[in-house]
Amino acid sequence: MDCSVEPTRHAGVWNITTTDFFFPLVEDPYLQGRIGCCNVLSDLYAMGVTDCDRCTRLFEPIVASPHLIPHRSMLMLVAASLDMPQETRLVCTGHMMRGFNDVAVAAGSKVVGGQTVHNPWPIIGGVAQAIVSDSEFILPELGEAGDVLVLTKPLGTQVAVNVQQWSHDAEMWALRGVEKVCTRAEAAVMYDIACSSMCRLNRNGATLMRKYGARGCTDVTGFGLLGHAQNLCTNQRAKVDFVIHTLPCIRYTAQVNDTCLNFKLRLGLSAETSGGLLAILPKASAAAFCAELQEMDGWAAHVIGDVVEGTGEARIIENAQIVETW
Repeated sequence: MDCSVEPTRHAGVWNITTTDFFFPLVEDPYLQGRIGCCNVLSDLYAMGVTDCDRCTRLFEPIVASPHLIPHRSMLMLVAASLDMPQETRLVCTGHMMRGFNDVAVAAGSKVVGGQTVHNPWPIIGGVAQAIVSDSEFILPELGEAGDVLVLTKPLGTQVAVNVQQWSHDAEMWALRGVEKVCTRAEAAVMYDIACSSMCRLNRNGATLMRKYGARGCTDVTGFGLLGHAQNLCTNQRAKVDFVIHTLPCIRYTAQVNDTCLNFKLRLGLSAETSGGLLAILPKASAAAFCAELQEMDGWAAHVIGDVVEGTGEARIIENAQIVETW
C-alpha cells in the first residue's frame, strides 16, 4: 500500500518508510515545496502514524533508555532544473526547499539531509520514516461490511490547476469554453482552494483515525479516488466491496469536467495531488470523526461510501452525488 512496514530486531518495534517525489504542478516554487512535503508525509499519515522520525542509534532497550528517543527528521530529494537560467534556477530551487522544510517543521519534524541533482525538470520530494510500536499504526486491511468510507479532502486538484494554465492563454481559454462555467476570477479562486488543500497536512486526520477506530486507510493521489479505493479494497482481509455514493469536489471543478474537458472526475479517475485520506471507519464513529476533523482543520470531511459484502471491487454508483466545497 502506501508504506513499507517492516519489523525491527526489537520485539514490538516497527520501521515504517516511504519515499515520493514529483514535478511542478503549481506556479509558485514555495508552494510546490510545501505540497511536495505534504505528499510525502501523507503516506505515513495513511498508516495512522502521526510523527516522522529517524533513529540514529539502536534501542537498547527502547523503554529503559529515554535518551534513545528517535530524532524527528526526514530527508529531502531535489532536482535543480538545467533548463532554467542559472539565476532563476537558484531562486526556484531555494524556494522549493524552503517550502518543503517549512512544512516538515510544521509537522514536528525537520530536514536533516537528502540528495540534490541536476535535471531538465525541477523535482521535489523526500523520504519519511517512523519507528513505532504495535499500537502506533493501523494496517490497511481490517475493513468489515457495515463500515463506511470517509474522505478528508475535496477532489478536483487536476482540474483546478489545468484551468489555471488555460487562464494564461486566451486561445485555450476560449477553446475550452471555460466562461460557460466560471469567470477568470472564479477560476483563480478555484485554483487557490486547490493549492490550500494540497498544502494541508493530513496529520490531524491520522490522529483521529486512531481515536475513532479506523480499520484501514490510504491517501488519494495520482491514481484518483477510484484507483486508490480499489487498491485499498483489494487489500482487505474480509471479502468486501466499496460502494462510493458521494464525490466532494472543489467548486466549479465538476462543471469544468462536464463542460470543458473530461478529466474523468465523475469516474474517480482524475489524478489528485496531496489529496485526502480515504479512511475505513465504523459507521457509528464516522460522524464524530468528520465533525472533530472539521473543527481542527477548518475543512469538511465527508462520508462518501459504504463497505458491503462482496468480491473486492470498488465502484462509484451511477449519478453519484456531487458535493461542492468552498
